[in-house]
Amino acid sequence: MSDIKYENKPWVSNYEEGVPETITYEETCLTDFLEKSAEQFPDTMSLMFQGYKMSFKELNDMVDRFAAALSDFGVNKGDSVAILLPNLITCVVSYYAVLKLGGIVVMNNPLYTDRELEHQFNDSGAKLLITLDLLGNRMIDLRPKTNIKQIIITTIGEYLPFPKNFLFPLVAKKKKLGADVKPAEDVYRWKEVLKNSSLKFSKADMRFDDTAMYQYTGGTTGVSKGVILTHGNLSKQVQQIAAWFPTFQKGDEVMLGALPFFHVFGLSTTMNLSIYLGWGDVLVPKPQPQPLLEAIKKFKPTFAPLVPTMYIGIIHDPDINKVDMTTIKGCFSGSAPLPVEIIKEFEEKTSAAIAEGYGLTESSPVTHINPFNGKRKVGSIGLPISDTECRIVSLDDGVTDMPVGEEGELAVRGPQVMQGYWNQPEETAATIKDGWLFTGDIAKMDEEGYFYIVDRKKDMILSGGYNVYPRDIEEVFFEHPKVVEAAAIGIPHEKRGEAVKVFAVLAEGETATQEEMLEYCKDKLARYKFPTEIEFRDELPKTNVGKVLKKDLREEELSKRK
Repeated sequence: MSDIKYENKPWVSNYEEGVPETITYEETCLTDFLEKSAEQFPDTMSLMFQGYKMSFKELNDMVDRFAAALSDFGVNKGDSVAILLPNLITCVVSYYAVLKLGGIVVMNNPLYTDRELEHQFNDSGAKLLITLDLLGNRMIDLRPKTNIKQIIITTIGEYLPFPKNFLFPLVAKKKKLGADVKPAEDVYRWKEVLKNSSLKFSKADMRFDDTAMYQYTGGTTGVSKGVILTHGNLSKQVQQIAAWFPTFQKGDEVMLGALPFFHVFGLSTTMNLSIYLGWGDVLVPKPQPQPLLEAIKKFKPTFAPLVPTMYIGIIHDPDINKVDMTTIKGCFSGSAPLPVEIIKEFEEKTSAAIAEGYGLTESSPVTHINPFNGKRKVGSIGLPISDTECRIVSLDDGVTDMPVGEEGELAVRGPQVMQGYWNQPEETAATIKDGWLFTGDIAKMDEEGYFYIVDRKKDMILSGGYNVYPRDIEEVFFEHPKVVEAAAIGIPHEKRGEAVKVFAVLAEGETATQEEMLEYCKDKLARYKFPTEIEFRDELPKTNVGKVLKKDLREEELSKRK
């Protein structure tokens, strides 16, 4: 085992047949992929929203019309444009229109507070904002604190089939799906903007090393940073993902568009991948169990990239037995570990394999996936994808390669890795060294080249001189029949430095005591890993892609102890 070296890429021998070690990339930007799909599959459904269908030709035409409108507003190559939208037709159109002009897209999370958005708008220098009527008044009030000049307002009901398009205005406000926006200067309505578009614009001359996006990190560990992703990063990433699934052909599938596009995971694996492959994309702006099951039942998607909270929600929903899940042929999971029981149950319902993977905002995001038709290892993030190099380096010096099977920090290198953090040269230098992206995740590699995430470097608990990985403790709680979710954090302890506290969410209708849970842990965890406190919660604070916000839990604990 000791003679296995990372530079020899032991993972390649476990690639599924047809997956290349290295790819001959098309030097083509995302907007050109859209144009190609519009030529190749003009009448194929590109986007589906609540039964409203848009073909690839119609999508490309609308992108051109909106690009012309943005050009009329003075958006030029290199200008930043903020998009603050859920998964709607207008979100996809806005993204591709900004890119056609050579603008820099800034995708923002609609769930963020004004304080978080103000930081991202100002840090990115956004000059125009596209958002929902539900957020309109807040954004009008926030605008004076930013460089944003114009605001374009769209609605959830902008594109709906008959008779929903007639009923929507009557029920929107009552159901909190729409809102009145106060009159203000330089605030425009989506459809009026399209109608008044000059239809003239110059498509920017874009190079692969031009910046396409500032994608802000989720902020799970501190202030949100703008990750610089180029046209090359995004184009090569989508080609890498497509190459990983060689049995799925262009123009043949329907994507479940549930992962938020404002997060890089949904952006690459769902929105951009669909457009590159000429697949239809069924948009689900609120990816909760009921809307997800409804979309599966009505529109029969065949490919479903989801996060663990979505899989868990679907499996535990009582309506799952009323839905034929077998139309789904392929699934992809990322952002957090997927409990083994959920994988088994979901695969039984669908007969489709779930390929677990891994990535981070700084790598566009995918770096690892389990083989789809090949050896999948439960608990593993899989193999590095084509053209992706990986190492496990010492936590002590950050340089020495660790032997196979031993833990250290995961470092990755590949064409999907960011250029750096916008306006943060020190952070960039600390994260990218000699082209290697240091992920901040503690991992190990086995002798077959499969990688395993042990924990976040920043989440590691130091208790009595021992390194305690929260994941070890959480896995034990996940195995308890009463527990649905669990998160372990370090809390101050006068003798040990830090002790372990677990937050647990119980299954509906279940009750438990701290004593009962501690008794359960006795023969499953080493003494130094033993929790000193267990708190039961109805839910855990999470990012929109299902990562538990441990920093929020830690802050709560520290404020209690002041």
